Amino acid sequence: MDLREKITTHKVAIGLVGLGYAGLPMAIEFSRSGLTVHGIDTDDEKVRQLNRGKSHVQDVPDQDLQSVIDSGHFRAHSDYKVVSQLDCVIICVPTPLRQTKDPDISFIMDAAQNIRTHLHEGMLIVLQSTTYPGTTDEVLKGEFQTEGLEFGKDLFLAFSPERVDPGNPTFNTRNTPKIVGGVTPECTEMAQLFYQQATDEVIAVSSAATAEMVKLLENTFRAVNIGLVNEVTIMCDKLGVSVWEVIEAAATKPFGFMPFYPGPGLGGHCIPIDPLYLSWKLKMLNYNARFIELASEVNTQMPEYCVHRIVDVLNQNQKCVNGTRVLMLGLSYKRDVSDVRESPSLDIIRLLEEGGARVDYSDPYVPEFHIDGTEKKSVTLSREAVSEYDLVVVVTDHSDLDYQMIQESASLIFDARDVFPRTHDNVVKL
Repeated sequence: MDLREKITTHKVAIGLVGLGYAGLPMAIEFSRSGLTVHGIDTDDEKVRQLNRGKSHVQDVPDQDLQSVIDSGHFRAHSDYKVVSQLDCVIICVPTPLRQTKDPDISFIMDAAQNIRTHLHEGMLIVLQSTTYPGTTDEVLKGEFQTEGLEFGKDLFLAFSPERVDPGNPTFNTRNTPKIVGGVTPECTEMAQLFYQQATDEVIAVSSAATAEMVKLLENTFRAVNIGLVNEVTIMCDKLGVSVWEVIEAAATKPFGFMPFYPGPGLGGHCIPIDPLYLSWKLKMLNYNARFIELASEVNTQMPEYCVHRIVDVLNQNQKCVNGTRVLMLGLSYKRDVSDVRESPSLDIIRLLEEGGARVDYSDPYVPEFHIDGTEKKSVTLSREAVSEYDLVVVVTDHSDLDYQMIQESASLIFDARDVFPRTHDNVVKL
């Protein structure tokens, strides 16, 4: 039975390397579709918990995980031995930036080298990790090049960007269109057929590099527009104009305008990082991606700008940063998720504490957290608790917080997310 027949008859055995916020939901969707999925992750404890039906990913409830385990369609592993039995392998590992802001594809390379050890004829390998255009063709293709195996005939290689939006109640792994691009037309066709088994719509593009660029355009578009509106926020502050009112009015235009909103800075693994992959690649081609670099500069400085505004707010209320008790609302990088990666809250806490402030936080999604060697625990919100602080700073606008109670109880609030749309004497907005 060839690979195409295995896929269409659901006799295909799938491996998914990297069981994080993007990998695990994909593994669950293929399992739900009746295909056999073997998850691979080098974190032994994570693997043990997954096989016990305990999910570490917010978008995958324990009951969904347990269901595919009970059906026999999912099993997690902490080594790569199982790859020799697999037909299709998806690589979905982290791709961080180094301190020098150049791409770190070491996790991709480690996964590829382990897969190569068990490589065999008739396999489809798909990279889902966000990376710079050319990675699949220039790096992975060489890694999997094997004498006697021809790409598009004996071995299939493609790229398909993950499009996960953690905490999104509307769009998920199944109903978000999937992009695929292979190193040959036959590879593209096989990858498209493969993903059609678990996702509602699969869109083929002409090459792996095109698919890689699609992901970077999506996130660069957001990063640049957020950078623009963040700079407009600074302009509006200097002009004595409310940026929130300006955006609300501009959004009434039925064409030619799409509203983006300012904030205390970018967080998560995608928006602050992915555009810099593209910028790095273009530097290798002697081109300066000016919009990306400028947007990154503006967005990176927003936590510092917020602290500058907070200091001004305190001064205007005859308060000094040194010794001030501050309560941060929200530690995660975005609304209604527990992910704190690259969260601007962390920078704001650090900067305020460097100025002598005593900072606590409240976040229903992050019950405790270690920062700079110190453990902090989330404060339970109540009228009494809120009233004890000199300043409340809204950094992450979780939807299940009682903002009316907070406004009525706090002596002073700095609102970086426009959660208080009406004017209040004790609220100052970003």
